[in-house]
Amino acid sequence: MSTPALQKFKLVFFSPTANTRTILNHLFTKFPQELGKVGNYEQCAFIMKGTGQFLPTDSANPTIGGKGQLEFVEEDRVEMVVNDKGKKEELRKAIEELKKVHPYEEVAFDVYKLEDI
Repeated sequence: MSTPALQKFKLVFFSPTANTRTILNHLFTKFPQELGKVGNYEQCAFIMKGTGQFLPTDSANPTIGGKGQLEFVEEDRVEMVVNDKGKKEELRKAIEELKKVHPYEEVAFDVYKLEDI
């Protein structure tokens, strides 16, 4: 049986600045070979500061702010490579773990498939 080819994805998520280091430390410890590994380098990530906004609805349980109040939060945009063995299992596990460790009720994230060129 052949081994599936390694697939690479870019995982992008947004985090309150105060929580970014804790989230990254947790993810890199849990997935040292799958997340942020680029060639001979580990724990690679790009972090950019910005301002996130959201308006919690009546049924929300916001970590920051209150229901019905527009909130602005200093956040980091975090980007990292996910090395997946081909069935997106590592990617799914990484996202599950991100949701467990992230402080927000709804975690904003994007996934991009990377192509070899």
